Amino acid sequence: MSEPASTYSLRQPLPAEVLVGGDAPWNRYQRFPVFSRRWLAGRARVFGVAILCFALLSGVGIAALTGQWQLGARITALQGVAFFLMAMGGPALASWVRHQRWPYRRERAAVVLALLLGMGASFVIDRWSSAEVDRTVRPSLASSGVVSEREPELAPGVRPLATAINLVFLAGIYGLLGGGLALRAYFREHQRWQAVQRTRELRALREHKQQADLRLGLLQAQVEPHFLFNTLASVRALVRKDPAQAEATLDALVAHLRATIPKLRDGQAMLHSTLGQQLDICASYLELMRLRMGGRLSYAVEAEPPLRARPFPPLLLITLVENAIKHGIEPQPGPGRVDVRASLRGDRLVLSVVDDGAGLQPGLGSGVGLANVREQLATRYGGAATFSLRNLAGGRGAVAEIILPANGEGEGR
Repeated sequence: MSEPASTYSLRQPLPAEVLVGGDAPWNRYQRFPVFSRRWLAGRARVFGVAILCFALLSGVGIAALTGQWQLGARITALQGVAFFLMAMGGPALASWVRHQRWPYRRERAAVVLALLLGMGASFVIDRWSSAEVDRTVRPSLASSGVVSEREPELAPGVRPLATAINLVFLAGIYGLLGGGLALRAYFREHQRWQAVQRTRELRALREHKQQADLRLGLLQAQVEPHFLFNTLASVRALVRKDPAQAEATLDALVAHLRATIPKLRDGQAMLHSTLGQQLDICASYLELMRLRMGGRLSYAVEAEPPLRARPFPPLLLITLVENAIKHGIEPQPGPGRVDVRASLRGDRLVLSVVDDGAGLQPGLGSGVGLANVREQLATRYGGAATFSLRNLAGGRGAVAEIILPANGEGEGR
């Protein structure tokens, strides 16, 4: 389907980005779209004044030469009307075309045709008005001795050249006077509008990306701090009972905070990270939880070294690990294990967090943490990433799995 001629109003001034032209009084009509009604009215006023001045000078000159002021008035009226019709016929027809709001390709062809018809009409009007002026004025000028009553004869070899030069000259005059420059402005206006639209689209995309990044930052900042307070409470309880365990727990807490706090301070770093950085955060958190839980937790964090340098969204994995501890390991008595694995499956990067804890309970999976995981993936990758949470065979334990493009790119980036 062809694009519309324009998506801006023909009744309002052009958008500032599209507008070209000065603020001179005779130039203000160019603030409106070319071949719009207000543009046509403004052009008619400007050209009307200029044509009237020319016609008055011509009429006064004829009257001065012949001494017939009535003849001068008649010539003024005749030339004024003729030149005004020549100047406004094509643009008026082109304005009618543009207000039909046809698709641009059709409108463009129709506007060009309208101006060509206007040029043809200008030729007819010019020939008629010139003949009428000559018929009216020549006898009076001849009787005054200013000109001969008969037109001078041209040599046969000169006549074709003179005719050709005259036609070229008249075509130039008809083209400029009848809307040739306006046609150029019409095409340039459309080109500028397209350029402005592209600029606006790029600006909108940049703003959308900034908003998406901000939204991701807000989502990522919603890290539950309860583990920090619980850990400090555990350290306080251990200080008197088991000082060595309290010291080891504090060391693990410091290591975890060193891995996470710089990311939270740096807004740009919060939005971009590597898989290795996220695995380190998970490892420090699991070590902290192992000490806090008295050693009943075991864990493993596994990934091939080349995978660690790949880009990976921040704070996704740690959310899944926290979820495994909170809903899988802590509710059950006795030992528990959490395994975090990263691997390639064809052209897909697969991240899994597996626990052998209590398994999925009704309602689990609809919390804020997992909702943030899903929203981050949707914002960054669109439909190119998937997230699943399911029970292990036998109903004990659960596996949370993220699958996304190995190159880190997706539809939503």
